[in-house]
Amino acid sequence: QVRLVESGGGLVQPGGSLRLSCTAYGFTLDDYGVSWYRQAPGKGRELVANIGSNSGRTNYADFVKGRFTISRDNARTTVYLQMDRLEPEDAGVYYCKAGQMGRPIYWGQGTQVTVSS
Repeated sequence: QVRLVESGGGLVQPGGSLRLSCTAYGFTLDDYGVSWYRQAPGKGRELVANIGSNSGRTNYADFVKGRFTISRDNARTTVYLQMDRLEPEDAGVYYCKAGQMGRPIYWGQGTQVTVSS
């Protein structure tokens, strides 16, 4: 079955770190651009970071620059989001999306991140 699955969310104290994973099943991610989004309660979904398919070029929202890092694994099935120096405002459900022109767009089900002392 073709799907994306996020994992790695949880509860962390302010200033802590988490690494989220976005794993593809039934296909590989090397031909797809992959994006991480997040949605806090009562707010819209916002783009956090993305990584290009071939070039691997990365882009970050201003509010995570210098704290979050998006990367791919060598097995071509997983994209990571390393989140450091987490703040309470980073809490929410994190989703990954894989897309490429002319191909289907895939979304994961989301993983919850809670930042609280």
